[in-house]
Amino acid sequence: MIKYTKQHEWVAINDGDEKATVGITDYAQKQLGDIVYVELPGIGVKVNKGDEAAVVESVKAAAEVYSPISGEILEVNENLADSPELINNDAEVNGWFFKLVPSEESELEELMDKEGYDKYIGDLD
Repeated sequence: MIKYTKQHEWVAINDGDEKATVGITDYAQKQLGDIVYVELPGIGVKVNKGDEAAVVESVKAAAEVYSPISGEILEVNENLADSPELINNDAEVNGWFFKLVPSEESELEELMDKEGYDKYIGDLD
């Protein structure tokens, strides 16, 4: 299951999996342009839904990445340090930012599904 925020983050969690993976959407990376730097959160950091968890910088701007759900950071995508362009090339698969253990799974229900997100960004253009 993949859910989306109005701030253009996505969170994916598979049935039976204890970890949720978080990144920015393809729409967001296109708006930012060529990504040149990513600041990732620390492992073990506890975040609440809506907290700033990472920063992404592009040739156009810097943007905060907010945690779509509450939890504890378990893993970060170390590949982004040397290859931030992974976000431009594959934002919703290999360009993930961090993985966390959700503390409030009910927060997922407050997020948009793919159809809802596509309609949301369609209304923005």
